[in-house]
Amino acid sequence: MAGTSAKRIAVADWWRGLDYWLLTAFLVLLVGGVMLSFAASPPVAERIGLEPFHFVKRHAMFLVPSAMVMFACSLLTPRGVRRAAFILLGVSVVMMILTLFIGTEIKGARRWIDFGPLGIQPSEFMKPAFVVICAFLFAEKARRPDIPGNLFALILLLVVVALLVAQPDLGQTMLVSAAWGGLFFMAGMPWMWIVVLGAIGLAGAAFAYEAFDHVASRIDRFWTGEGDTYQTDTARDAILHGGWMGQGPGEGTVKRLLPDSHTDFAFAVIAEEFGILTCMLLATIFAFIVLRALSVALNQRDVFTRLAISGLVFIFGLQSIINMAVNLQLMPAKGMTLPFISYGGSSMIAIAISAGFVLALTRKRPENRSYTDKLLERTTLLHGV
Repeated sequence: MAGTSAKRIAVADWWRGLDYWLLTAFLVLLVGGVMLSFAASPPVAERIGLEPFHFVKRHAMFLVPSAMVMFACSLLTPRGVRRAAFILLGVSVVMMILTLFIGTEIKGARRWIDFGPLGIQPSEFMKPAFVVICAFLFAEKARRPDIPGNLFALILLLVVVALLVAQPDLGQTMLVSAAWGGLFFMAGMPWMWIVVLGAIGLAGAAFAYEAFDHVASRIDRFWTGEGDTYQTDTARDAILHGGWMGQGPGEGTVKRLLPDSHTDFAFAVIAEEFGILTCMLLATIFAFIVLRALSVALNQRDVFTRLAISGLVFIFGLQSIINMAVNLQLMPAKGMTLPFISYGGSSMIAIAISAGFVLALTRKRPENRSYTDKLLERTTLLHGV
């Protein structure tokens, strides 16, 4: 009986402490992504000889597991988030190393590792864990200056960047590096470091341009408009064809010409069928999640919690911006999913982990009292004594 009461109290504490605005926004994106896949996925499936709703069914298949993962992660304490991140980071790094040797090669890159019919992209799961662990290291440095937290965070960044470049995945490298820089800045980075890291970033971009032909090609096509700009041009045409209100569900025609309409260019398909206003609403939801989480983080006393929340929504928001900017021809083409909206099981589950971590860290918690006192008080309330 006492065990049942304790569980009920724990669930009640979890529910009362949740940030309902963030929870609602995450669920809207999660469910909305499945609904919007009906517009983006069928043309791709038909083009490669699959039944029309193949990708829709697979997208929907990950809905329940993603919701369960988000729920499970939201139950964690800040210490539990750290522990889960340590485990997830270790497993992800090992899998990223294995991917370089036994991973599936697609278009010259090894980013996926197959387990039977299931393909996993380890770098997606690395991102939330990496952010949380770096937040912990920076927080420890702030709490105890004798601990070389900044140095350990830098070493971790170099390890992760080396593995990403080896795949190669320059987009994720840029995303992870930007998140690390943002965390370092929020942790009180000296101005000299800003100059040094900015110079290193520019040097890295120049190196990528010279060392990787596909990077140079994409940047050249973006600046000059010459060469193979088929996908970005088609995405622009789809957005223009949709206008403000869209052509209506299932009425899009330009989307049928987009090779990656279900992944990188789902935003353009949404614009064609549901209109620019719907895209603006979608962008508003992403912006709301970032701003809401940052406002909660600002009021956190614990440095780790403040940094971890900020880092998680920073990488979430930046990934969203990059995807939408590519669709709008504001950035060179880069294969990066739109969180919860684009098709991709690894991305969907990994973003659910990030969302769960954010919900866990933004939860309001009771004042620090002994567990026995809280259990006695709430058991009394439950029984109305």
